Amino acid sequence: MAGTTLKRSRCAIYTRKSSEEGLDMEFNSLEAQREACEAYVASQKAEGWVAIRDRYDDGGFSGGTLERPALKRLIADIEAGLIDVIVVYKIDRLSRSLMDFAKLVEVFDRNNVTFVSVTQSFNTTTSMGRLTLNILLSFAQFEREVIGERIRDKFAASRKRGMWMGGFVPMGYDVKDRKLVVNEAEAVTVRMIFERFAALGSASTLARALQAEDVRNKRGKRIDKGFIYKLINSRVYLGEAVHKGTSYPGEHDAIITQELWDRVHAILKESPRERRAKNRNSSEALLKGIIFTDTGAAMTPTYTRKGERLYHYYTSMDLIRNRDARGGDGPMRLAAAMVDGAVITEMRRIIGAPEIAARVIESQRRDGGPMDERAIVAALQRFNDLWDALYPAEQTRIVRLLVDRVTVGPSGMAVDLRNNGIATLVREIGEIVHLEAAE
Repeated sequence: MAGTTLKRSRCAIYTRKSSEEGLDMEFNSLEAQREACEAYVASQKAEGWVAIRDRYDDGGFSGGTLERPALKRLIADIEAGLIDVIVVYKIDRLSRSLMDFAKLVEVFDRNNVTFVSVTQSFNTTTSMGRLTLNILLSFAQFEREVIGERIRDKFAASRKRGMWMGGFVPMGYDVKDRKLVVNEAEAVTVRMIFERFAALGSASTLARALQAEDVRNKRGKRIDKGFIYKLINSRVYLGEAVHKGTSYPGEHDAIITQELWDRVHAILKESPRERRAKNRNSSEALLKGIIFTDTGAAMTPTYTRKGERLYHYYTSMDLIRNRDARGGDGPMRLAAAMVDGAVITEMRRIIGAPEIAARVIESQRRDGGPMDERAIVAALQRFNDLWDALYPAEQTRIVRLLVDRVTVGPSGMAVDLRNNGIATLVREIGEIVHLEAAE
């Protein structure tokens, strides 16, 4: 009687270790797992089992995910029909997630691959093996969830004690011995941002000012509006630790005072429209320091009150000091709203003129500027919309950037522009457009 030919079963050994600690040692748990699996395969030699040479070792990878390089190679080789049996030391080496393991079992079944656990003595070819497998995986996932709950509870308890629990280190602090300590140089910048926001009431205006001053955050990046809002809403600067919306006294020192925090957050409680109106009423006169009569006398902002209303004017210093206008018959006092409106209208007209765009384009070409012709034209066209959206303090800054002198006399008003003002404005508008696109 002729002998029966034994079917050869190609066995792939898979090993995994969550921690990277000890992976560089000559013998670690990966090797221990492999040695046990090889011994088991050798014990099944009579059944035709033989271990393939390829190694599938995942060192430093969690069993809670399928995103593991060796596991991906293993699945690819299964799909290619190169493997008959998968051998592991314990079930949880392959996966700790019941849902993930169900996906793997589908791959095994589709390719007629058997799964064997060395220490748990079962395989997936029998119904009892499948039942036992599901029970063991359920307990493995239960244990994982319990560990996660313990970690979350410990984290919450530590936060309630004011402890620093890691993560991104906020600007103004460093970490020493697992505690936040004040970084004095950065703390100066943090206080400055709080104080200037309290004065300006506008994150957009403050962001543009800080970018112009090249102020950087802890990572060396330019400060934008989003960073400012995140910073001024962080209670860490009051010396507090926050967990799920509740604040607790922290182990670290505060950088700002409660009074400064209250001032900033009183502003944040106001609507943007209220903040803009308040800023407008308290802002500096638009033409202060740059408006003169045709006789050369400076005109200074003044106001009169009628009831609850304030009426703003530009008044000649000759009138204030009871001096003659040196033979001139020019205006001694003008309504500020009228003069401001006339200057803004003239600015809009000049900036919208085609010859201004041509002049800026030529200047950029000559000086090797960063903006091309299309970007320059687009920036100039955006001026009207951006002007209406600016806070008064920022409008005043733009006027000072563009206007060198305003002269008023009996024959009308003359506006002298600064030579490089429009080119600078174009670059700033270009940066604003870039920031808006990034947001």
